[in-house]
Amino acid sequence: MTVLPVLRMGHPVLLQVAQPVGDPTTPAIHRLAADMVETMHAEEGIGIAAPQVGQSLRLIVVLPLRARPRDGATEEVEPLVLADPVLEPVGEAMEEGLEGCLSIPGLRGEVPRFARLRWRARDLAGQEIGGIAEGLFARVLQHEVDHLDGILYPMRMTNLRSLAFLDAVPDDAPEGGQAAAKDSGP
Repeated sequence: MTVLPVLRMGHPVLLQVAQPVGDPTTPAIHRLAADMVETMHAEEGIGIAAPQVGQSLRLIVVLPLRARPRDGATEEVEPLVLADPVLEPVGEAMEEGLEGCLSIPGLRGEVPRFARLRWRARDLAGQEIGGIAEGLFARVLQHEVDHLDGILYPMRMTNLRSLAFLDAVPDDAPEGGQAAAKDSGP
């Protein structure tokens, strides 16, 4: 496994609509997925999309978290590797939350996201998988799928006044904020 360089905002690959994976069982996709997992862990992220490592493919890696512990405890969770993910909102409820991104290091901003959604994708064995996501997991899925559509979180922000450097965000920021992620997904 290799830690891959993460592209930064401004790179044209981050603004493209990614191509379907096709067959997720190939050695090339397995190698890319393993490298993405390694990169996500090295960057202390909770999600990463293939375009962020220079591959314009509809492949994401996410940690299936409901919430992050506030007491500093770490929880070992196996990342999900999702090929060609599809999201569908469940209801119209939206939630605002601070997000950051490995491709925009050091910055955070309030982003509205659907509170609950149905997701489906194929795993690395080519099997259909899916479920209902809410809370932080729903936010991470939406953030990473946005990368597949060439959208970075500032493009979703409704109030740019909340855009701030991480070291300027108060420790008592709302859920999904500074304690929720370093420079990854939301």
